[in-house]
Amino acid sequence: MIKSRGWLKFLIMALSCVMLLLYSKGALAAPVELSLNDSISLALKNSSSMKIAKADKETSVWAVAEAKAKFGPCLTYSHKDTRTGLPAFTLEKYFAGTSLAGIASTAFGGTYTSFGNTLSVSIPLYTGGNLEGLRDQADSNLQVADFEVKKAEQQLKFDTLIAYFNVLKAGAQLQVNQESLDNLTSHLNSVQIQFDAGAVNKSDVLSSEVEVVNSQQELIKAKNDYDLALASLKDVIGLPPNSEIKVKDELEYKKYPLSLEECIKYALDCRPDISGMQTKVEFAKNGVKVAKSNNLPQLNFNGSNNWNDDKFPGAKQDYWMVSLTASINVFDSGLTKAKIREAENSLDKAVEQVKQSRKAAALEVSQAYLSLKAAEERIETSKVAVEKAQEAFRINEIRYREGENTNLAVIDSQLAVEKAQNNYHQALYDYNSSKAKLDKAIGID
Repeated sequence: MIKSRGWLKFLIMALSCVMLLLYSKGALAAPVELSLNDSISLALKNSSSMKIAKADKETSVWAVAEAKAKFGPCLTYSHKDTRTGLPAFTLEKYFAGTSLAGIASTAFGGTYTSFGNTLSVSIPLYTGGNLEGLRDQADSNLQVADFEVKKAEQQLKFDTLIAYFNVLKAGAQLQVNQESLDNLTSHLNSVQIQFDAGAVNKSDVLSSEVEVVNSQQELIKAKNDYDLALASLKDVIGLPPNSEIKVKDELEYKKYPLSLEECIKYALDCRPDISGMQTKVEFAKNGVKVAKSNNLPQLNFNGSNNWNDDKFPGAKQDYWMVSLTASINVFDSGLTKAKIREAENSLDKAVEQVKQSRKAAALEVSQAYLSLKAAEERIETSKVAVEKAQEAFRINEIRYREGENTNLAVIDSQLAVEKAQNNYHQALYDYNSSKAKLDKAIGID
């Protein structure tokens, strides 16, 4: 029995260890690595703005179906039950002394019940262009909704790009600060060795210690900036704040293939907001057509068949009727004229908005392109500056160890390395963010 209990305790301990290992493995699981394309895919999948834009497009699809359905026949069935109570009366006093006196003495009135059924059909034959205009407006709205989906998608991709680039920039900054701290710490050790040997003053040690502490403060700030950038990226791509992610791409330079003139032309031809504004011009033209239809004749066909009886369901007595109705607006106190003027002003406004959007697009493309080119020039010069600053720091450090240089020169050269590296990473960030702005400005999917 004791032996069995021993095995039981052993089994419980073994299971506990296994559970602890499994828990530790889950708790210490590596963060999910996301590429730029992964991030964009998640953003498109989880974004509420994309879902709203697609819902608006679906609404426009059904609005087109509604407008087209109005051209077809409309069949209506109705059933009516009626019970009427009339007071009793005779016509005797009106026909007294006539041959109808006998009939006139008959009493009328009482309670009557009737049941009726009607089946009717109506078809619009000509509406002066009203239905056609409404249908074309619905088609235009659908096109606008489609452009809005593309616009929302491009905006979301841009937001994801910038958020992702911010993480890469913050990560590069964190790496630069860590390298700077390592260099200053290594230099402090050299200074301490020199001080212990009596080769330098205590002030060199103190100055180096201050620079190490300052670098530690900068590293803490860089770590916080990196965490904030990660939080912003998770928000854009729709991941929970407590999720563990890691970016795996790097900021890089790839020469942009288009000239400024090509970019502007592409934007004017392909930007979804410009295409949407041009479609709104067509919508406004059809609005004028709809307004003018009130001055044209309307032609409708109507047909019906009726069944009436005093017994439910009222299907014994029947009669039918067909009619062709033509109507035209003769006088409406200026209502149609006002609607036409209103529609024409909306058309003028839409035309001007197209001109305005094309002008704004050209300016936006030009600004993004110039920023791209400026960042491109800074990348090469700052890269050379990094190499020279690192070489200068290496030389100053060696000379200090040999007693031929000052502590201040070493510290200044390390600060120069840090500044040059930050300038290089900032130039890469500016280039990539300007490229993202340019892609969005010209409407590239």
